[in-house]
Amino acid sequence: MSTVTQLSYEEAVARFEPVIGLETHVELGTNTKMFCGCPTAFGAEPNTQVCPVCLGLPGALPVANRAAIEATIRIGLALNCSIAPWGRFARKNYFYPDMPKNFQISQYDEPLCVEGYLDVDVDGELVRIGIERVHLEEDTGKSLHVGGATGRIHGATESLVDYNRAGIPLVEIVTKPVPGTGSRAPEVARAYVTELRDVIRSLGVSDVRMEQGSLRCDVNTSLNRPGADWGTRTETKNVNSLRSVERAVRSEVIRQAGVLEAGGTITQETRHFHEDTGETTSGRSKETATDYRYFPEPDLVPLAPSADWVASLKASLPELPRVRRARQQSEWGFSDLDMQSVVNAGAVELISATVAAGATPAAARKWWLGELARKANETETELESLGVTPAAVAELQSLVDSGKINDKLARQVLEAVIAGEGAPTEIVAARGLEVVSDEGALTAAVDEAIAANPDIAAKVRDGKVAAAGALVGAVMKSTGGKADAKTVRELIIARLTS
Repeated sequence: MSTVTQLSYEEAVARFEPVIGLETHVELGTNTKMFCGCPTAFGAEPNTQVCPVCLGLPGALPVANRAAIEATIRIGLALNCSIAPWGRFARKNYFYPDMPKNFQISQYDEPLCVEGYLDVDVDGELVRIGIERVHLEEDTGKSLHVGGATGRIHGATESLVDYNRAGIPLVEIVTKPVPGTGSRAPEVARAYVTELRDVIRSLGVSDVRMEQGSLRCDVNTSLNRPGADWGTRTETKNVNSLRSVERAVRSEVIRQAGVLEAGGTITQETRHFHEDTGETTSGRSKETATDYRYFPEPDLVPLAPSADWVASLKASLPELPRVRRARQQSEWGFSDLDMQSVVNAGAVELISATVAAGATPAAARKWWLGELARKANETETELESLGVTPAAVAELQSLVDSGKINDKLARQVLEAVIAGEGAPTEIVAARGLEVVSDEGALTAAVDEAIAANPDIAAKVRDGKVAAAGALVGAVMKSTGGKADAKTVRELIIARLTS
């Protein structure tokens, strides 16, 4: 076995060229499953949303869900795909405990949508990602491995299977290989999944919540020497956050470069991404299409979406995210740099919702890209996973605008919101954080600050009014930040210059 050379990311991309590809699975938000009438609500008790069809019992026959077919066509149209006039389902044969029929009804050589693209912004530069296909299938069940330390099958003492998810409509969006991104490959991968999520959310066909598994991403990565043929790819499975998509590409680039630099070879395999370490580990050898023994599903008729139906669906598409962002940038008065930072932070929808809740665009941007972005970085999470709603941010800013709290107190309130203590108004009342602006209540604190700082007070008396800032700071400190700074300054000036 070859040793692995330890390279930094910068060294890896200086010696090798990455090629990435992404396979994204989206659970559709239909009321019922793909081929039966079972409900699809998330979080139900295990194995309570099942029937003979989705359990694959003998004699049970599937019936295709029209709403799922329509949603798939809408996704394809939004991704600039051609919609096939004729297609059909196939059986993808494999055995795994979470697949109750021992085959999955999917689409193989005749998908609904082909040859599309999605343009994404990466640090102000437009990158076009080719879409190879968008096809419809059914989701699998969910395995739970217990008794071990990692939650994976290795080391577990037993495995449980919940078939509630089995049969939920699942759209798979497969990109073409994406070469030529160089050192930016991780950022391009993240930007693509971010934009794709926004497109699908705008269509209203899925909640695309990665933390609940309704959006899952398989990340393909390969390396080659400059000018050489593309290398052997690996597939990092079920990456479940935008941040992790970026980290998974970066980790595989470093790992593969180390193997190749030491004279080793890359094995075509699936790999697992570990959130705690940011590294990938080997899963299983990667099958090819022939291993699945695809053949046409005999229990379902072919799909033949009419041109009129497709045209009506295209006409009903909403304003897509790139167009909406351009309009919002103009409405909000953001510079190109400001808007790019909002996009990079994944905060467009959050700011939009905060503005809709009553905050100004500038205030919304200040909180989401300031204090909240800092907290997200500290906790290594996404902004939308902090537990702070746009309505709460708008309420917080309203308290600042009304003078009830200042920015320093607002940051304390925000910490409490993140900790789950309630809405901003409730937290201000419970903690007694409201700004003190009553002159009578502040006079004693002002007098104490003047007495404790005679040199500074003398400067103010001599006409150096700017020195009053130090006295204001002393009062703010003594009152725990609850004093109204404007009122304090006025009191100090009146005391020392009258």
